[in-house]
Amino acid sequence: MKVMSGLDARFLYSSTPTVHMHTMKVVVVDVGGRSEPLTDELLAAILEDRLGRMPMLRRRIVPVLGGLGNPVVVDDPDFVLSRHLRVLTIDAPGERAQLDRVIGDIAGVPLPRDRPLWQLTVVQGLAGDRVAFVMKLHHALADGVASVAMLENAFIVDEADAVVEPFRPEVVPTGRALYRSTARSAARAARTLPRVLRETVTGARQARAIRRETSAPLARPFSGPRTPFNVALSADRTFATLSLDMATVRQVRTEAGVTLNDAFLAICAGGIRRHLARTGDLPAESLVASVPMATRTERYRLGGNHVDNLFMPLHTEVADPAARAREISSASAAARRIRTAFGPELFELRSGLVPAGFHGIAPHLWGATHLANHLRPPLNLIASCVRGPRQPMEVDGAVVTALYSCGPILEGIGVNITAWSYVDSLDVSILGCSASLPDPALLAQDLHDELDAWVALL
Repeated sequence: MKVMSGLDARFLYSSTPTVHMHTMKVVVVDVGGRSEPLTDELLAAILEDRLGRMPMLRRRIVPVLGGLGNPVVVDDPDFVLSRHLRVLTIDAPGERAQLDRVIGDIAGVPLPRDRPLWQLTVVQGLAGDRVAFVMKLHHALADGVASVAMLENAFIVDEADAVVEPFRPEVVPTGRALYRSTARSAARAARTLPRVLRETVTGARQARAIRRETSAPLARPFSGPRTPFNVALSADRTFATLSLDMATVRQVRTEAGVTLNDAFLAICAGGIRRHLARTGDLPAESLVASVPMATRTERYRLGGNHVDNLFMPLHTEVADPAARAREISSASAAARRIRTAFGPELFELRSGLVPAGFHGIAPHLWGATHLANHLRPPLNLIASCVRGPRQPMEVDGAVVTALYSCGPILEGIGVNITAWSYVDSLDVSILGCSASLPDPALLAQDLHDELDAWVALL
């Protein structure tokens, strides 16, 4: 039995009827080189064989009554793989748009809480002998870095190089045991209070100094304009994907003199600028994005959350893409200095000081009142770029051709754009809902057109 961290509990209790808090991981594989068909039975056997490399998938979350303490995680004594697996076949011709719609439908359904919080849907019938594995994984189990680590670990060919954790089913703890664990974790959290206060005061002092000395405009929560993305969410989800050539992205990054992440944010900003201009909704002010950042990046971390986020102006008011990228780069450097001033663990430590169930109060009230339709949004969108596997992955003759990942959308923040790099491609996912982004394929095309236009200017 292991007590969840305060940050993991925060992600768990932030779920509402319209904010599902699961992430989507999509692995597209070419099975044309296999000597035998990939049957449902064989798929189940392959996954069963690799569950030891993805230990979080057999762990069940047990909440403390009343949400007074952090939930505990146990190896589920009732784990049955078939309860997490679905297989479906889409109609011909099996194109990207069809798969995107299927993923959107899957993303719009919350995960049941009576089992480990994940589901895998195998989508067959794709063009070109391809099969898609669509994983729905609750954010409470893993952040982007841990998800990449689990994926790479699952695909390691040599068993000796893989991290394998034995499955030890445990009896679900009694209420008394849960309250004892709550008392111990509360005592540990209380001991961090002096450190939290000290680092908060010191960080705030250093942040004020950084803001005074930097010329780059810095974003704060509730500083972005209202856009069609910033509404009360519907429970459904819309989804689209695109793949950008990594060599081309690196070329524009080099020409602009910025990082890959800054170039990606500039492409997102340009695509959004095109999208909102077409509908007559482009504000004169810069949109503000939440950019998740990892605070622990060790390779073999196979679960849990160690993340913080930056508030970034996307400079959607700037027409020139290279100039926009440089503005984003300046703001990013200043924002990262401020985040460093507060320390990498402060966000996690603060989350640990709040009784677990309290994390859900504000999200539930915000969603139930539909205030997002009337107030300035906390942020306009979420955008992130995660470094994925650099080497091609293969399992039993099936070659991975694309990887897509996307985190959740939140009330009033109805668009999430996430990129995962894979070998020579930057695979991008766009998540919305029918209220915030009815046709994400249009935005996907806008991002693609933005990169093409940028290249044309070089």
